[in-house]
Amino acid sequence: MKKHALTYILLTGVIIITACSNKQANPKLQGSWKSKNNETTLKITAKKFIMDGDEQSAEDYFTKGDTIFTSFEGNQPYTKFVIKKLDKQHLNLIYPDSVLIEFTR
Repeated sequence: MKKHALTYILLTGVIIITACSNKQANPKLQGSWKSKNNETTLKITAKKFIMDGDEQSAEDYFTKGDTIFTSFEGNQPYTKFVIKKLDKQHLNLIYPDSVLIEFTR
């Protein structure tokens, strides 16, 4: 009986760790983006979200569904950006203030 309980606990732990670590960056998202009006640049690496080339203010981020959650050095609350369109050449983001910005590579 103890062996089954331990197996259950370990299996539950593995499932929780796997679910929590599923915050991988979408490879389509990574790269350098420029807004259509040329006012905003966005660089997204595997771990950083960099706006307007300001490397010192680079934010950590993760994606969940169609939303990008950013935070500076892990601080909360997260800033949320909703992805409306994403393909190889286009990225349309709804900013936290509900403004849609269209980016291209």
